[in-house]
Amino acid sequence: MTKLKGLLLTEGMHGMISQVEGLAKSLNLDFIHEKIEINNFWKLIPPKFTPIKNFVFKNNIDENFDIVISCGRKSVIPSIYLKKKFKNKIMNIHIQDPKVSLKNFDFIIAPEHDGLTGSNVLNSKGAIHYLRDDELSQNIDYLKPHIKKEKIATLIMGGPNKYYNFDEKSVEQIFLRIYNIFIKKNFQLIFIPSLRTPQNIINLAKKYFDKNQLIITEVDKKAYLSALKLSNHIIVTCDSTSMISEAAMTGKPIYVAQMTPVKKNSRFKKFFELFKSLNIIRDLENSLETWDYNKLNETDRISGYIKEKLKNYDFS
Repeated sequence: MTKLKGLLLTEGMHGMISQVEGLAKSLNLDFIHEKIEINNFWKLIPPKFTPIKNFVFKNNIDENFDIVISCGRKSVIPSIYLKKKFKNKIMNIHIQDPKVSLKNFDFIIAPEHDGLTGSNVLNSKGAIHYLRDDELSQNIDYLKPHIKKEKIATLIMGGPNKYYNFDEKSVEQIFLRIYNIFIKKNFQLIFIPSLRTPQNIINLAKKYFDKNQLIITEVDKKAYLSALKLSNHIIVTCDSTSMISEAAMTGKPIYVAQMTPVKKNSRFKKFFELFKSLNIIRDLENSLETWDYNKLNETDRISGYIKEKLKNYDFS
């Protein structure tokens, strides 16, 4: 059977790419990415006030596709434009709250903690993503030559956003807790930066931790996958629900390194409450614990529902 073709629309950020690509892979699509660029004036206008016209975005989309999967504010208008243009010849799926009428999409996939509901809304626990256990297993040997101890703790470091500013004092407090909880108990640390991790934080990690710890200084997907597979415990900074959701597919204890928010973070709080109720996460404080939970595989659960709907979808 010929694979359906997918068009993935994002702003190019890791968390967004992870979600659209994860769904596309789980749906077994033959897909391409399109990084959406909005024309200058329309960058300032919320989607609900933006005309559904192709002059809003710079991209010239002329590929053949069956399913559009979009994520992020900038991709909302292009997805709706393509749906209006091709009607039932395509299915359009948007990930996250589009902040426009939900009727513009065949499906909306939104995290449960967002509180978005509707007849075409599929709620996920946390963010869906692209990670698969077999991919982690395939990359386990990537960091093995650098591993010197039996017990491994991985710190996945995010970066500043509108809720957390990642000042060095806050980050040093996280480093101190990791030193006391893990390194003093003979763990080896693997430090994994993300695309948003500032260089000064990477430099701080190199300066703070001794040479027995493994500090990855550049964004390296293989190192990320290998570290997730090798680790006994995972620590993720509080700024990224996507990275926490990705770590949750391992079934390993996840500590969230909390920082004082610079503005009200209600959505984050709801997410943390949900994941604590599922026994997936605990706050990084002063004690070392080990716990179990059911691995989270929301991507396959959501895609399974869409696959059933695709059986009766008339692309005509």
